[in-house]
Amino acid sequence: MSHRPNDLSPEQLRFSPQGPVRWLSPRTLLDTSMRFGLARLFGGYVDKREIIGGRRQEVFDHTAAEELWIDYVADIGDGFNATYSIAYLMAQDHLEVGGERLPRGSILVMGGDEVYPAGDWLEYEQRTKGPYEAANPGHPVSLYAIPGNHDWFDGLTAFARQFTEGRAIGGYRTFQKRSYFALELPHRWWLFAVDAQFDTHLDQNQIEYFRRAAERMREGDQVILCVPQPSWLWTEDDPHSFDRIDHFIRDVIAARGARVPLVLTGDRHHYAHYEEVDGSRHMITAGGGGAYLSPTHDLPEELTAPRKSIPEPNARERCYRLTEVYPSKAKSMGYALGIFGRLPWLNKGFVALMAVIALIATVCIMEGTGPFVAVAAVLLGAGVGFAHPGEGRRATRHYALGALHGAAQVGLAWGGAWFLNSLEEVNLWTYLAYLPVAGLVGTWIVGLYLVVANRLGVNTNELFAGMSVIDQKCFLRIRIDRSGATVYPIGLDRVGRRWVADPEGGESDPWIKPAEPLKPRLIEPGFAALHPGPRSDEPPPQSPMRRLVAQAEAWFNGRG
Repeated sequence: MSHRPNDLSPEQLRFSPQGPVRWLSPRTLLDTSMRFGLARLFGGYVDKREIIGGRRQEVFDHTAAEELWIDYVADIGDGFNATYSIAYLMAQDHLEVGGERLPRGSILVMGGDEVYPAGDWLEYEQRTKGPYEAANPGHPVSLYAIPGNHDWFDGLTAFARQFTEGRAIGGYRTFQKRSYFALELPHRWWLFAVDAQFDTHLDQNQIEYFRRAAERMREGDQVILCVPQPSWLWTEDDPHSFDRIDHFIRDVIAARGARVPLVLTGDRHHYAHYEEVDGSRHMITAGGGGAYLSPTHDLPEELTAPRKSIPEPNARERCYRLTEVYPSKAKSMGYALGIFGRLPWLNKGFVALMAVIALIATVCIMEGTGPFVAVAAVLLGAGVGFAHPGEGRRATRHYALGALHGAAQVGLAWGGAWFLNSLEEVNLWTYLAYLPVAGLVGTWIVGLYLVVANRLGVNTNELFAGMSVIDQKCFLRIRIDRSGATVYPIGLDRVGRRWVADPEGGESDPWIKPAEPLKPRLIEPGFAALHPGPRSDEPPPQSPMRRLVAQAEAWFNGRG
């Protein structure tokens, strides 16, 4: 494209740089909740994968190069500063980090949640397509993407238009026809990327596609598996959360004698590296492409995935140890304690909402016992309803913490009623003065609840969503050569805040440059992900009939 902007105006850029999504603003809360609910309710009935699954899609061949570089990024398309900072780094000819010279990838894999707050054509244009085209207007790179839960909010409509119809984003060229894909890489390596639709199931067309791809494998081939969510984190509360991935690995990949030494995902907006104990599999979360930071201080030091269960009596349990996180757990906890300042400052609409709720509750309490009981019941119910698990089922701690939070909000309203009743005169100006105080205190109560709840595995997402921390971003750069796959996790402690147009740059140079140099670094030294060979203790794939028999036996034993 010959056009290069002379300044940063939307007219010159051909898109409007967006600020970070304010997740706790009343409008965003309502809109996102409605979209999420509708998508979860009707997604199984209106599944776009069934429509685009009829399109012909082969395995994409990238075996020609002796050495191949792949960039992996996830959770992009939020505020411009964070999204463009990562896009700009990936578009550089090479990066000098940790004493390594890492050339840019000829393949870019987007691992889910390519836009926020929801899959929508305008959001894709402003938050994803615009920044990525500005970062790489002309250098040819093959682009592949799988959807995350936010891409599914519109039933995958906008995602399919953006990534499955042969469109270009500057120098990035799309080739896939479906929402999942398989890449054949050099030296008997493969990359499989699946679409799990809210982590619920893999459709039959998708399973058949990957089975056909796996027919080309030989025993000992290595597979990089990309999935939309880090379901291995939730096996403690939901033992079945990893079953979907485990089925796929065993029934599609292991059935051909191939191995999966590396599993990649986003969804959580941080870097976390789990390494198998007494094994060779690495499971990595790298969701630092642009969305608000997610905590790391609540990550388990050890986990087991999969877990044996009634439907999976022969599942081979694997234990993993956390080897590296970004940001560090100490820094993550420091961010968490900043909720009391950042939450009200960045989410003024939420403060206003809490002020209105507090005022209504206070006035009701002032009216007498009946309204007092009614408002207490509503606030307690709202507190319990808000205390939800990210994955798995509600437990006692969810109800207890929710009730305590609701009780604290009732206490605030009761204290406000007592104070107003103590005044000699209460008029309109009194209520107007009461509103900001009640709203701020109510917001601080929410902040305190989120800090405590987060430590106990409740409302793990909302704490950091309310703070919108844009720094501590990351992506992966992966080298495939004769020695195997080497993963280089690249972190950016501080994203760019000030930008300048570069109208005199080359045709493939970024349109926009940082006013001050970005300073990427290696989160940890590059590590090899290579399975040493076949394992004699690998269990065979389980047939559906065998699982059914196991469930029936457990049922009869339970009845007996």
